[in-house]
Amino acid sequence: MSTSRIDLGLPLAVIELLARVGSIASITLLILLFMGEVFHPAEISSNEWAGLLFFPIGVMIGMIVAWWKEGVGSAVTPLSLLAFYLVYGYLLRNHIGGWAFIALASPGFLFLLYWLCATLVKSTTPSNREFGVFGRAAAPGRGWHSSCNQ
Repeated sequence: MSTSRIDLGLPLAVIELLARVGSIASITLLILLFMGEVFHPAEISSNEWAGLLFFPIGVMIGMIVAWWKEGVGSAVTPLSLLAFYLVYGYLLRNHIGGWAFIALASPGFLFLLYWLCATLVKSTTPSNREFGVFGRAAAPGRGWHSSCNQ
């Protein structure tokens, strides 16, 4: 009997590293963009607050949460971006052009890819109870620990 085992150790670590470094860069750039402009909350209309709630705020919260909970954070980031495009672009009829919003939210997609791959690896990797040390099925009473009990 053969088992299908997926080992994505190094590629998974690279995806996680790129997602984390990218999230730091995106969040830093977004904060610097707001600090560079004179930010007067009283001068922002309610339509602009709708966009700000989803794009920089929701996307940044999603990337920060993804550092601890990849599944939740990676869902918040693309959903916030989608809500930004729907509310600010479609419902409020504002023109949103270019790839800058997607590029700044791209670490959230990397977190999503990491979470999907890590979940796939966990679901296809046999547990240590079912398989022996070298990946073969352990016979009853013949595991590595049976010699310890004698």
